[in-house]
Order: sequence, then structure tokens, then C-alpha cells
Amino acid sequence: MSATTAQAQVAARASPASRGLPAIPWNRQALARLAPWAVPATLMIIWQIAAQAGWLSSRILPEPLAVLRSAWSLAASGELWEHVRVSAWRATSAFAVGGGLGLLLGLLTGTFRQAETLLDTTIQMVRNIPALALIPLVILWFGIDEAAKLFLVSVGVFFPVYLNTFHGIRSVDKGLVEMAKSYGLSGWALYRDVILPGALPSILVGVRFSLGLVWVLLIVSETISAQSGIGYMTMNAREFLQTDVVLVGILLYALLGKLADVLARTLERTALRWHPGYQ
Repeated sequence: MSATTAQAQVAARASPASRGLPAIPWNRQALARLAPWAVPATLMIIWQIAAQAGWLSSRILPEPLAVLRSAWSLAASGELWEHVRVSAWRATSAFAVGGGLGLLLGLLTGTFRQAETLLDTTIQMVRNIPALALIPLVILWFGIDEAAKLFLVSVGVFFPVYLNTFHGIRSVDKGLVEMAKSYGLSGWALYRDVILPGALPSILVGVRFSLGLVWVLLIVSETISAQSGIGYMTMNAREFLQTDVVLVGILLYALLGKLADVLARTLERTALRWHPGYQ
């Protein structure tokens, strides 16, 4: 039997029809992928019609085409990409620091009762302090350099990862742990093969939430005497009443937040292939 014939037989056995499952038509797949964009597209069309009909003042809310022209002009000059690069670096760095610390402390307090007793109460007290309320203190500590912006965003993204990691560790099915112990698993092997996979869905929920929150906090942190970034571009445009550029910045945050959410969902589907809820 040739290699081509063998591959064809394997592909036939792997097809949905060979397993008794109905094949999904291509047009239904395309519609399923386009459906989430139906509401934004409809809103854009209504917005454009309302602006052209004169129901919306261009000074208050310019038409979408004017916003697109401004975005194209900023992109062609290179200014837009520089602001996006700086903001993306800040978001990535702050998420790495805050999310990484949240993961480590969540694993620590979720695994060891002594660590929970020692640390969790303090963390919960700090959690109830709004990150934005720390701005005056952060300026006194770090000045107006990059460290101040990174600290604010890191503090904000720390808590969702911490709480979901702690909850995930404590929510692992005790029956699975006992069954694994009866098969001889213990120590690091038990933690790696049973406890961490059981906590992973909750941990990834915290990661997904933090990836969205990072952009919410970033726009505020970039108003602290920044010289670049999407937040700086937006606030600078406000000073000159450039509403179209302000909307470019707002839409950029929305698109980057959606991109972060897509990355988080891809990570979930990849890391949780074994989980029935993600198949």
C-alpha cells in the first residue's frame, strides 16, 4: 500500500461523516465566524447614516469615514504605529510582572494553609484599594517615569490572576486527588499531573480577565505625563479638539482588547484540549 493511499484512508476515517457526525457546510462555518461582528458592523452603519443625515454633530461625534481617514493619516506618517508599539510594550511588561506575581502567590496560598494564613488577609485588604487611588502615592514613589505606569497596571492585573489561581487550587476535586494517591502518585508528580491541570481552567479565566483589564488601566496610567502611547495620543488630541483622533485612540483600545481576548481563548483551547468543556 502506498503512502498516499494510507494517508487517504486515515483522513477518511478521521472525517466527521466516517464517525457518524454530520458534516458542517462551509457557508455555515463562515457565518458562525462572522456572526460576532454583526452587531459592531450594524452600529457602524447606523452611526454613518446618522452622521450623514446631520443627526450627529461632527464636533461631538465625527462619522466613521472621518475617523478612518484620521487613522490612515496617522498610520501613513508612522505616528500611530509608534504609539501602538509603546502601549503594547507597557501592557505586556505590566501583565508579565503583575500576572506572574499573582500566579506565584496564588499557587503558594492555595497549596499551603500556613501561607494563606500569613498572606491572604493582607492581599485582600490591598485588593479593596482602587488602583487609580494610588496615583498620587505612585507619583511620589516613582516620579513620572515608566516605572509609575508599569506599577499601576501591574497592581491592577495582579488580583484577578491571584484570586482565580487560589480558587482553582482549592477547587480541585478531592476525589481525584485521593484516587491519584491510591495509584501511587505523591509530591511533585501529584501536583503536576492532578492538582495543576484541575486548577488550570480557573487560572486561565483569571488570565483572560487580566488581559482585558490591562488596557482599561493603561489608558489612565498613560495620562501621567506620558510622551508617547495611545493614551497620550488621545489626551493630546483632546487638547486640540480633534474628536476624530480621540475616537481613533478609543477604537484602538477596543481592537487591542479584542486581540488580547482572542489570544486568551486560543491559549484556553490549546492548554485545555483534554477538558470536555473546551472540545
